[in-house]
Amino acid sequence: MVVSGTNIFEGTDAGVFLSSNSGITWTSVNNGLHNYSVYSLAISGDTLFAGTGDNGVYLSTNNGSSWTAVNNGLSNIYVPALVISGTNVFAALDGIGVYLSTNNGTSWTQVNTGFTNTQVVSLAKMGTNIFAGTAGGVFSTNNNGASWVSVGPTGYFINAIAVDGNNIFVGTDYGILLSTDTGNTWTLVNTGLTNLYITSLAISGTNVFAGTSGDGVFVSNNYGTNWAPANTGITSHYIFAFAICGTNVFAGSQGHGVFLTNNNGNSWTQMNTGLKNSTTHSLAVSGTNIFAGTWDGGGVFSSNDSGISWTQLNTGLSGHEVYSMATSGANIYAGINGGGVYKSSNNGIDWAAANAGYTDAYVLSLATDGINIFAGTLPYGVILSTNNGSSWSGANSGIMPSEYAHSLVLSGSNIFAGTQGAGVYLSSDNGTSWTAVNNGLLSDIIWSLVVSGSNIYAGTSSGLFLSTNNGTSWTPLSNGLPNCQVNSIAISGSNIFAGTNGLGVFFSSNGGISWAAANFGLADSTIYALAICDTNIFAGTNDGIVWKRSIPDIITNCSAQFSIIPDTIPHHYNITNNASGAQPLTYLWSWGDGTYDSIAYPSHTYITAGYYNICLTISDFTGCTSTYCDSSYLSKNTDAMVYVEVIHSTGITESIFNKSFIIYPNPASDKITIETKNPTAQSYMLSVKNIQGQEVLSEKIYFANSYSIDLSNLSNGVYILSLQNETENFVSKVVVHK
Repeated sequence: MVVSGTNIFEGTDAGVFLSSNSGITWTSVNNGLHNYSVYSLAISGDTLFAGTGDNGVYLSTNNGSSWTAVNNGLSNIYVPALVISGTNVFAALDGIGVYLSTNNGTSWTQVNTGFTNTQVVSLAKMGTNIFAGTAGGVFSTNNNGASWVSVGPTGYFINAIAVDGNNIFVGTDYGILLSTDTGNTWTLVNTGLTNLYITSLAISGTNVFAGTSGDGVFVSNNYGTNWAPANTGITSHYIFAFAICGTNVFAGSQGHGVFLTNNNGNSWTQMNTGLKNSTTHSLAVSGTNIFAGTWDGGGVFSSNDSGISWTQLNTGLSGHEVYSMATSGANIYAGINGGGVYKSSNNGIDWAAANAGYTDAYVLSLATDGINIFAGTLPYGVILSTNNGSSWSGANSGIMPSEYAHSLVLSGSNIFAGTQGAGVYLSSDNGTSWTAVNNGLLSDIIWSLVVSGSNIYAGTSSGLFLSTNNGTSWTPLSNGLPNCQVNSIAISGSNIFAGTNGLGVFFSSNGGISWAAANFGLADSTIYALAICDTNIFAGTNDGIVWKRSIPDIITNCSAQFSIIPDTIPHHYNITNNASGAQPLTYLWSWGDGTYDSIAYPSHTYITAGYYNICLTISDFTGCTSTYCDSSYLSKNTDAMVYVEVIHSTGITESIFNKSFIIYPNPASDKITIETKNPTAQSYMLSVKNIQGQEVLSEKIYFANSYSIDLSNLSNGVYILSLQNETENFVSKVVVHK
C-alpha cells in the first residue's frame, strides 16, 4: 500500500485498487496487468511501480489507468518488495537478491555485491541509504547498490522495515528489534506484544504501528518500549501492510480489505467500498443473467450484460458467504455457509429463507429438477425438498451424513453425489437409498460432477474421470490434463472444460480424449466455478474476479504460451510449456542463439554471455499457427553456464490460496508451518507433489491455529502443497532449498 498526495494505492490478490477520497471508495486500476497478485508497490510523483507474484515489475505513469511490463534484465518474476530513491528503483526478487533500474524500469542490473543471503523480502530507504531485509538479517548500501554491508541483526528473518531518522525498526518471526544508531547495535523491543510474528511496520509521528500474523495491530507511543493492542473495529487479525496519509493510518488485512484509523489506533473503520476481497465459489445462469456466489462476505452478484458489469444482490440474505448456487425456472437458489438455502423468484432482487429445519446447514452443493431440490450439506448430508424449498427431509440412507456431498448432479431418474472421502454415490429412487459407485476412481474426494447424455464426468483430487455406464466403472481422462484437483466442470456441445486448483482451465474438443490448457489472459489459476452462457465460458476464481472468454476463440485458436521460472539451482530455469490447440501439436523452439529444437519438452544450455529472446512456434491439427517470444527474464552475465529445461505445466505457478491460511518460511530447508485464523481444530487432507505431478507426501492431519510439516526428506526443488477438507481449499508453491 502506498500514498501519493490524496491518492492511495492498494496491491491485492485482485490487482491494484485506487482511492482518491481517503479510502471511502476504491476503483480497480488493472488495465495492462497480466498478473493480479500484486505483492509490492512503490511510487514517486506520477511514476508507480507494481511488483507481482508471477510476472515481475509493471510501470504506470497515469495513476494506474494503464500498465506496462518492465522486466528487461530481471531473472525472477516474484517481486516481494520495491523502493524508489531519486531516479533509482530497487526491486527485491525472491531468492535472487536486489536489482537496480536507473531508467524507470527500461532495464535492470543485479546489485548483490556483499550479500551473504539473497532472499530479500523487504526494502526501505533513509536518505541515501537503502536497507534490505533478508532471511539472514539487514543489509545496507549507501552507494546505490554497488556494495552492501551487513548491519545485523544476524540470524533473523526480516519481514518488515520502518525507518525514522537514525532509528530502524525491523519486524521478524521473533518480534521487533530497534537500532538507534543506523544498524550498529540492535535491541529486542517486545514488551506488550502477544504475537511475535511481525508482518508489517509503519511510523506516524511518535507512534509506531506493528501488524502481526494472528493478533492484528499493536501500537507503541514510546518508540517500542511498550506495545499495546489496537484492534477496535478490525475484523481481521492478519495485517500485511500500512500506509500513512497525514493523520490517517491505513491497514491492509488478509481477507477483510482496508481499515482506517485517524486517532492513533484507538479505533478503526473498514473502508472497502469497491474493493474486491472475495472468492467466487459458484456460478449459475438463468436466461441472460449470470449469478456469482462469493466467499469472504461478498454474497451474490449478478450480471445481465455478459459479465461487463455486476450488481450486488444480498437483500434478505442472512449471510454473505455463498458456497453454492442453482436455478430452476424463475427460481434461483443460494447455499449459505451456515445459513441453509435461500430462494429468489425475482432474479436475486430479494431473497427469502427456504431452509425449514436446516437453518444452520453449510450448503456445499445444490441440484434441481423441477420442484425437487437436492442439497449437499454439512453436517446433515444430502437433504431433499419436493416443494421448491418450503420443507426439507434427510435423504441419506446408505450414505453417511458425515460424508459431505461437495457435488450433486441429476441424470434422468438417477442422482449422483460426490463426497469428501467416500467417492461417488448413486441413487435411483429420488434419494431414498444410495449405493457407492467407485470402481476405477483413484481418489475418494470428489469436487465436481457433470452429466452430458450418457457420460458422467467426475472431478477429483487426482484428476478427471469418465463413466459411460452410470458409475459402474470409471476411466481417467489424463492425456494432456495433469493429475491435479478438478474443482469444476462445464460442457458445451462436444467441448469439455475443467477448472483446476492452481493450474487454470483445460479444455477438450473430443470428449476428453485429449486436453490442452486455455489460460491465456487468465490471471488466477485457481478455478472454483465454471458456467456457460451462449458462446461464452465464465470462470469464478480464488481472487473473486469472474473471467470470460469466447468458446470459439478457445476451440478454434491455438496458443504458443510459455513461462520462464527460475529453479532453486543458480543459473537454472524451468520453462512451463502452456501451448494449446487441437492435438497433435508440432513445436519449434528458437533459443535466440541460432539453435533450435522441434520437440515439446527440450532442454538447452547457454555458454556465451548475453540476452536471449526465446521463441516458440506451434502448429495444431487444424493448421492454426502461433508464435510467442519472451526475453523478459533470461540473461547471462556471469561465467557460469545457464541451463533451461522445458517442463509440463503442472502447477509451478503459485495460486493465491484460501485467505484463511498463511505459510512460512518459504523457501524452507527442513520444515514449514501452516497457520490458520480458525481457532477450532479441523481435519484436512495434506498432499505435496513435485513439479512432475508425483505425490511425495500424503497424510490426514488434524489441527487448529498452526501445524508444522517435516520436509527434511525432500530434495531441493519446487513443490505444490495442497490442504483441503469439506469447506477449505488451499494450494501453494513451496520451495525447498537446503
